[in-house]
Amino acid sequence: MAGEKCVTGSQAWFCTTGLPSDVVVEVDGMSFHLHKFPLMLKSRKLHELLSEPEHEEEDGEIDESDIRRISLHDFPGVSATFEAAAKFCYGVRIDVSSTTVAPLRCAAEYLEMTEDFAEDNLVSRTELFLTQSVFRSLSQSVKVLKTCETLLPLAEDLGIAQRCIDIIVTGACATEVSSLFSWPVSDRHKNGIRSATWMEDLTILNLPFYKRVISAMKERNPSTELIEGSLVSYANRTIPGLSRSKRNLKTAPPPAEPAQLDLLETIITNLSPARSSVFINAQFLFGLLRTANILHAPESLRTALEKKIAAQLEQATLDDLLMPSYSYLVETLYDVEAVERVLRYFIEEASSAITAENVSENEERSPAGNGDPFLTVGRLVDGYLAEVASDANLRVDKFCDIALALPDHSRVYDDGLYRAVDVYLKAHPALTESEKEKVCGVMNFRKLTLEACTHAAQNERLPLRAVVQVLFFEQLQLRQAIAGTILTAEDEDQPTAPPPPPSTEGGRWRVAAHENQLLRLGMDSMKNRVQDLERECSSMRRAIERIDRSGEAGGRWQRRRRPPPAGGWGWRKLGCKSRLQVFDSREAAPKRSVEEQS
Repeated sequence: MAGEKCVTGSQAWFCTTGLPSDVVVEVDGMSFHLHKFPLMLKSRKLHELLSEPEHEEEDGEIDESDIRRISLHDFPGVSATFEAAAKFCYGVRIDVSSTTVAPLRCAAEYLEMTEDFAEDNLVSRTELFLTQSVFRSLSQSVKVLKTCETLLPLAEDLGIAQRCIDIIVTGACATEVSSLFSWPVSDRHKNGIRSATWMEDLTILNLPFYKRVISAMKERNPSTELIEGSLVSYANRTIPGLSRSKRNLKTAPPPAEPAQLDLLETIITNLSPARSSVFINAQFLFGLLRTANILHAPESLRTALEKKIAAQLEQATLDDLLMPSYSYLVETLYDVEAVERVLRYFIEEASSAITAENVSENEERSPAGNGDPFLTVGRLVDGYLAEVASDANLRVDKFCDIALALPDHSRVYDDGLYRAVDVYLKAHPALTESEKEKVCGVMNFRKLTLEACTHAAQNERLPLRAVVQVLFFEQLQLRQAIAGTILTAEDEDQPTAPPPPPSTEGGRWRVAAHENQLLRLGMDSMKNRVQDLERECSSMRRAIERIDRSGEAGGRWQRRRRPPPAGGWGWRKLGCKSRLQVFDSREAAPKRSVEEQS
């Protein structure tokens, strides 16, 4: 009906046609002042309601008022949806889109605006739009499914929700994920977002509908990348604070705690128990674990997450391991119990993986380029221990358990572990001597570098027994260095036969004997050099004493004699020289002999 105008007030909606309204329909707190004829012409439900006689008054008389009032308390949708349906009854053109088609379809069903009651009615109009526009597009189906959240159970009875889910699953499973992995590693993230837009589209759904979509996808048995890629996108959108690095990431308002726990359980239970795809990294899993600890999730969920983390622990960073402790029963600042459990699961996982995989697969497994994931995790644990060692509430037993959790081959050198021990001893000055020895017992002194040994030998915080061991192995390293230097010099002078191969027990014994012989030769040679220097120094000291007794001769000596070397003549602390000082003395001796001959 052309020429009609609709005016909306604060709580009322008027259709001005030049005729007074004869019916008021109340929907969702809004009063619609309408006319009976156009409504009864399109809606069977309104036709029946308006055809009923007026209610009787208390005195038994009939209410002869010209304006009828109808309240539709169970109308599916909001007042804006009824407004669009009313405009349709008046012949006003309405816009149907992916966000309005489901509410209009439910409103048409509720008002019984079917084709058998009137031609070209609202039911057929909305069904045509769903078929031709919505169910041919995955993204449009997601938008329609989103609007169905407030239209239950009618949207479910009409099959709108299920039809949308079927279209979404069909479109998602048809996505060629293989094209994503043909890109270089640096471009995968960028092109992955472009190739999997539907993953971001699904993040607008509420959890019940999203669970139904994921369940339907798993029934189609798609690749793991499809499921996990969608889970990551949904978790980043709905779980606040999941990633520490994405501070500007827009997330939905946080739901209530029970809903968050349900969401977390959905994400964890749908992750593959095997090693994850490129969509799942250690940072994401640690974020889930932090959320699980905050929500006090069941132990089964935390265990599943910790095992998942352990499968790719070498990808983690120190910041990932530094998880705050959210339990009132734990006094430590960081959750060291969780890290200890992850390490235990990692050892089980990595040990079985190394036995099952070849060397090339192991190298591909580690992003740091190390063939053995234990080496990467060993450095990570040493850094973690150095950070948590300053916690005054960290017990000795717990520190030692974490330090000894990894096998010995996880560390090439124990310098990182020594740093953690030093920090722990500094932060816990009240430890007894036996406790200090227990803490130092986590180190293998044989695997300390010469620099670490030098520092440890002067470290007053170490117990006496540890210092003695450090000095012993420092001396051993010095001897080995001397033996290596002398061996190199001998090899330059004349070729020597290589040691016998240690293929048999006798061969290994001959190699050890050969090494011991070289060590003895090196020490004897160094001893002879030191004795020559001591004799030279003694001779010079006696000469100086004789000159001092003669003043005039002494003056001439002082004017003529060469200045002493920068380090002094060195007879006072000759026996305590370091490795570099010994080598300098050995090199300086021939020079002085040449000068004396001249």
